[in-house]
Amino acid sequence: MSRKVNQLVLLADLGGTFVFALEGALAGVVARFDPVGVLVLAFLTALGGGVMRDVMIGARPVAAVADWRYTVTVLGAALVTWVFLPWVRAVPVYLLIGLDACGLALFVVAGTFKALDFNIHPLVAIFLGTVSGVGGGVMRDVLLNRVPLILQTDIYATAGMAGAIVIALSRGRNWRRRYVAAVAGVLCVSLRMTAVVFNWQLPTTPF
Repeated sequence: MSRKVNQLVLLADLGGTFVFALEGALAGVVARFDPVGVLVLAFLTALGGGVMRDVMIGARPVAAVADWRYTVTVLGAALVTWVFLPWVRAVPVYLLIGLDACGLALFVVAGTFKALDFNIHPLVAIFLGTVSGVGGGVMRDVLLNRVPLILQTDIYATAGMAGAIVIALSRGRNWRRRYVAAVAGVLCVSLRMTAVVFNWQLPTTPF
């Protein structure tokens, strides 16, 4: 990978890490966890998906462990949540949903690109990119003893997968990565927010 490509993936990964760490820390506070519990939940939410991705593609060492910037980003987000809790809690719900959608898009972009750069087949890269975006949230929900969001009818993982498909289609084509990343990110966020506004739901089994 070129230096610019590396920076693009890293920035997307760190951006998603910060947003998801905020969400995880806030969920921990709402669940009345102690400071250590809040920090653990922030780490799982922010880094769980990326760790799963790196393990499956054989990236050694795992980026979240090898690069100190991930840890600092999570610590910073948890600290912001803890110190400025009244202001964080006052953030409108739709803004929080929007930030979550942006975090999802950032992780999907970074995860799919990284999988492709490890010569993973584009079809598998779509799955890995989606896992990057939703894996941490699944771990958070399991720890909070609730059904993970992606296992319900809400359009969430689907939005991430749509963005991953755009990136996978760029494999072998001379498309500028920043433009591909922008289109994939916008598609992911737009689909997620549109589904929230119009209450779009995936069909469930009739049985």
